[in-house]
Amino acid sequence: MAKHDATSTSKEIIAVVADRTESPVTRAILSFVSHIPESDVAAASPATVEEKCQQLAAAAARKAGLTAGSLALPPGPVGWLTVLPELVAIWRIQGQLVSDIAAAYGKTASLGREQMLWCLFRHTAAQAFRDIAMRVGDRLVFRRAAGGVLQRVAGRIGVSVSKRAVGKGISRWLPIVGAMGVGAYAYYDTNHVAKSAMELFSGEVHVEDAEPPMAPDTDGK
Repeated sequence: MAKHDATSTSKEIIAVVADRTESPVTRAILSFVSHIPESDVAAASPATVEEKCQQLAAAAARKAGLTAGSLALPPGPVGWLTVLPELVAIWRIQGQLVSDIAAAYGKTASLGREQMLWCLFRHTAAQAFRDIAMRVGDRLVFRRAAGGVLQRVAGRIGVSVSKRAVGKGISRWLPIVGAMGVGAYAYYDTNHVAKSAMELFSGEVHVEDAEPPMAPDTDGK
């Protein structure tokens, strides 16, 4: 359940404590989704909401491209140290974009950690979501994830993101050209996030509780 703090700029969700054996990327993902950023974007009319979301996406994509490109400028071994900070910085921009798009569609209440993960990572790690999202006919149905399930999903995403991060690290050995490539990818990636968010929040967001645990056997069998 989300907790709202009048002095906070994000919607705090019960944190999932990552296992110490988890990769740094997985731990960063779990930490990131523990706080859903709030939005000050007003709900748009049906006639203008798509245009509004496209404007939000364009601004976020430009910001992500500049941020990633700047962090990728240090060459060689020093550049490797900026890979994870770059990922987290881009997630923050993209997470705010998802929150703003949900608000533009009037669906802020429907944005939880499962939906945030879906919008940010579906296009790069679609198979990671089989435990929390499924297609039922033409509907996408989310299942609220318990801590262990969310860790498993984040772990799968982390593997996919880590593979991509290796390529980013290698690009650090190509000053300027590598930074331009990293920035271009962040721009492209953020537009994919916007597309996923618009597809999700333009319709009804279906959420069901996870299956309850089996009741204890009172007959002693």
